[in-house]
Amino acid sequence: MIKNSRFSQWSKFVLLLFVLSIFLTSCSPKATEKTTIKFAVLPILDSFPMYVAQQEGLFEKYNLDVQLVPVSSGPERDQLVAANQIDGMINEVLTTILNNRTNKNVVIVRFARAATADTALFSIVASAKSGITGVDQLKGVKIGISEGTVIAYLTDRMLQEEGFAPDDIVTVAVPKIPDRVTLLSNGELDAGTMPEPVASLLALQGAAIVLADNKYPEYSHSTIAFRNAFVENNPDAVKAFLAAIEEAVETINADPTKWEATLVENNILPAPLQGKFQVPSFVTAGVPSPEQYADVLAWAQEKELISEDVPYEQCISSEFLP
Repeated sequence: MIKNSRFSQWSKFVLLLFVLSIFLTSCSPKATEKTTIKFAVLPILDSFPMYVAQQEGLFEKYNLDVQLVPVSSGPERDQLVAANQIDGMINEVLTTILNNRTNKNVVIVRFARAATADTALFSIVASAKSGITGVDQLKGVKIGISEGTVIAYLTDRMLQEEGFAPDDIVTVAVPKIPDRVTLLSNGELDAGTMPEPVASLLALQGAAIVLADNKYPEYSHSTIAFRNAFVENNPDAVKAFLAAIEEAVETINADPTKWEATLVENNILPAPLQGKFQVPSFVTAGVPSPEQYADVLAWAQEKELISEDVPYEQCISSEFLP
């Protein structure tokens, strides 16, 4: 009887382990079928976790075939989205709102990066040939931006916080980052709002960082988003993608100094910055808050970019976060 009792207890233990293994497998974010994702990446630091996830085999680990599609500007990315030529992208709240004014076309599923008091994403940079070194000198000066993107919103909000009146803020559309760099370097553009690490490169070459978003971090963040049709048809793949990105972020944050070669190889870190640029910590899983969203929507309506009250839930979802 004692032996039978022990055998019965052991059988129950084995059965428990079996059930637990099934449960854990069912909870895994791994895609049930190999899924191809075409994901647009800009030549900015925000794209870095995607390259690390690819290099470290994390997408493969989660049963994904991720094809990274380089784009040079927000408008180029948005054209690919409209043509259904990409599935996911680095974007921001503003472009998502504009895409979703009538239908739910794009959904934000995670932060890509977010400014902190210690870390800037974007800076207003003055050309070395402009003579501009202070914020007040930007009044009435043309600032190169990418229209309809976080850069336009952020430039306005930061200068408003600095006391600028609407007429003090003058912007000019230069959508492609390399074009902004060339115009600033040549002195054909007095100032421009630039992402990292490009802002640091320009500063190394003599430009002045006049105002950085780490002074007003609540306004500055980029996001990971997917076409809504792709999300609806491939929810497990979206979850798997974000699980891979979370692992990549943890890997980067554990040793930011390890990845300089990867940054250079993928045209994110310009060669002159090798050994001079400190890779910042990346934000862990999260999405923009309703308050952050509401301010972007209000700005877009002030600028008459949109008249509709696009609801938060039509643009942002946290349900796919690991």
